[in-house]
Amino acid sequence: MEEALIAGIDKERLPQHIAIIMDGNGRWAEEKGQDRLYGHFHGVESVRNIVEGCAELGIHYLTLYAFSTENWDRPQQEVEGLMSLLVDTIRKEVPTLNKNNIRLHVIGDMNMLPEFAHTELQEALQLTSGNTGLNLVMALSYSSRWELVNAVKNIGIDVKAGKIDPAAITHETLEKYLTTSEFPDPELMIRTSGEYRISNFLLYQLAYAELYFTNTRWPDFRKKNLYEAIIDFQGRERRFGKTGQQIQEETQLA
Repeated sequence: MEEALIAGIDKERLPQHIAIIMDGNGRWAEEKGQDRLYGHFHGVESVRNIVEGCAELGIHYLTLYAFSTENWDRPQQEVEGLMSLLVDTIRKEVPTLNKNNIRLHVIGDMNMLPEFAHTELQEALQLTSGNTGLNLVMALSYSSRWELVNAVKNIGIDVKAGKIDPAAITHETLEKYLTTSEFPDPELMIRTSGEYRISNFLLYQLAYAELYFTNTRWPDFRKKNLYEAIIDFQGRERRFGKTGQQIQEETQLA
């Protein structure tokens, strides 16, 4: 099954950057009569599988929405369990990341993380900083509205300090102040578990991304589901405001 799907993927037209909203852990667990943390625990295996799949295909960037700023409002037991799971997973996965030449990045309000989580993350970032393969971007304590407000505040500070001329501000200026300034915008955004929302995730960066929604819960999402999403992506015509005829003419000229 996977081999047939891989054969249907055009390796010359892969999305450079895939972003995923990993939704459905809690509902998956509840459907099995377990508590929500059981679902998050099993969701880790999906992360391993999809990271491996992206690395094997040659995807350059993979951003995973792991914990939003709104998630801090969940029951304390679930939040504490998620933080412990996060730290334990990162500690265990660093050797594998290095073995597979994967570099870890984090975007989000790191100041909101517990000190033990912050320390483990910083160590993992340092230990993988020399890797040159897949860039794995974890969105932790992240929300797009927080990111945009933070960017505007920092632009305002630099305007006040005389470092920026307000009249010269462009969208490229704003991009430099976003937490994603080092990365290209995602071309494909996947959301699992049958929800049709972006949920405060990369609102600016997803402006021209192709959106792909699947009913599969995140703990059940595997490489074959990833391949199906990529094949669907490759079947779409990306026009960026132009007409289909213009795109066809440009493709012929290229």
